[in-house]
Amino acid sequence: MEGPSVRINAEVSTENALVLACFPSVGMVSSVVAHFLIDHLELEFIGGVIDPRLPALTLVDKGVPLPPIRAYAGKPKCTIEGCDQVILLMSELVVPEALAHDIVWAMFEWSKEQKIVAGVVIDAFAKHGMKGNLNGAEPVVDYEDTEGIDVVGIGANEKSRKRLEEMKVPLLQQGVIKGINASILGEARRRGLDLMSIMVEADPRFPDARAAATLIENLNNLLPSIDLPHQPLIEEAEFLESQLQAMMDGANIS
Repeated sequence: MEGPSVRINAEVSTENALVLACFPSVGMVSSVVAHFLIDHLELEFIGGVIDPRLPALTLVDKGVPLPPIRAYAGKPKCTIEGCDQVILLMSELVVPEALAHDIVWAMFEWSKEQKIVAGVVIDAFAKHGMKGNLNGAEPVVDYEDTEGIDVVGIGANEKSRKRLEEMKVPLLQQGVIKGINASILGEARRRGLDLMSIMVEADPRFPDARAAATLIENLNNLLPSIDLPHQPLIEEAEFLESQLQAMMDGANIS
């Protein structure tokens, strides 16, 4: 049986890119961030990751059928040396653990051929005392719980850890990452690649646009061109929070 492969439009040059990986996360943060970046950076669909063992499903967007793991690209300003463009990989599908390592291997072999310069995994963890919403695939993070929305980072090599410190993102001291994001981080460490994960504290009960806005603020150091008004995300968060509170009040839940 044929294994996984990265299928990109042959007319698109993908060399010297920063890759952003947005796979399912607590509070749907990665999905909210991905759609925000696609819209505001004007990224275009260029292909995806194919594996015959993945569930037979397609996402339909404005009448167009799309693969479950999709790739988008564009050329916003990037502060990382050697970075000429951005490639975003995203999926709403929780990749089965049995396939994660094979798919990640295929992605890294492709990235080596394309001379990818760096990578960022977008992720989230559940607020203190709350259970995640990924059926056991959510991260377990030991962090200092503050009044604000907390952010932590993981660096696969010394260069990425130093960059996180320069971004004022505290390094995660203890934790367990699971699923495809764990495979990405582990393989990047093994290969000594410049790859980091930025994780934000999120409410697992609903799409947490407020957490997504906080993560996007932290990405500004890497992609200054995303320093765009993210007020719509805040307004969406406030609307969702008011709806949730109304439901809780109606059910007499305090």
